[in-house]
Amino acid sequence: MDVLVTTGDRTHFNDSACVQFFLVVGVFCPAVVAFGMTAGRVGNGGVRALLGKMFLADVGVRWYIFAVTYMVAIKLTVAVLFRIVMGQWPRFGTESIMLMLGGMLASTPVQAGEEIGWRGFALPRLAARMGFARASLLLGIVWAGWHVPQFFLAGADTYRQSFPIWAIEVVAISVALAWLYSHTNGSLLLAIVMHSAINNTKDIVPAADPSPSGVMSLHASAVMYLTAICLWGAAAYFLARMPKRKLSPLP
Repeated sequence: MDVLVTTGDRTHFNDSACVQFFLVVGVFCPAVVAFGMTAGRVGNGGVRALLGKMFLADVGVRWYIFAVTYMVAIKLTVAVLFRIVMGQWPRFGTESIMLMLGGMLASTPVQAGEEIGWRGFALPRLAARMGFARASLLLGIVWAGWHVPQFFLAGADTYRQSFPIWAIEVVAISVALAWLYSHTNGSLLLAIVMHSAINNTKDIVPAADPSPSGVMSLHASAVMYLTAICLWGAAAYFLARMPKRKLSPLP
């Protein structure tokens, strides 16, 4: 099976099975590592405690609304700003609300693969040392870096898009997820729901550059830049009001 195909002056992954393999590894490796390290350090009791965070559901309706509508609010704000700045409305996505909700329900269990590692294992340990604000920023950088390979996979929707601008957005989203996590007593369920909602509503106003200039390029669509600005407007508020208390990691 050929994994690499050379076209002109660039080499890229072309086999769809290989693309899917790398995407699956990227999604589930954080959970596998989190469970392995938890079991090695504190045994089965720690694993059960980590799993228990996935079923912490009694957190108040407003936090579910926040988790599901956060990216929707960001994208609608982007659309209004685009109209003001550019003098016209941006291109809107064609997916129906029902399709987005269906995708959200279907992908929520999948997002547990990442969130068990990032918000379930890493965030509480970092927050115990440096507080939620700095922990969310540091984790956001690591989280963004974890996704670098998908920018070189021809089958991924981020292929050859601007990684620096995308990473700036991801760090801001990490702050928002930490805000949610810290206000829901460490509910991993809400972080998973929010992650799924973001993935399934981000294309209400698509940000992908139709003519990407390369992974490390700063060339990106106006929508992508406006999205980064709006995400950081929200993140600045969250950082300023992030709970000062430090959440102890799992036993």
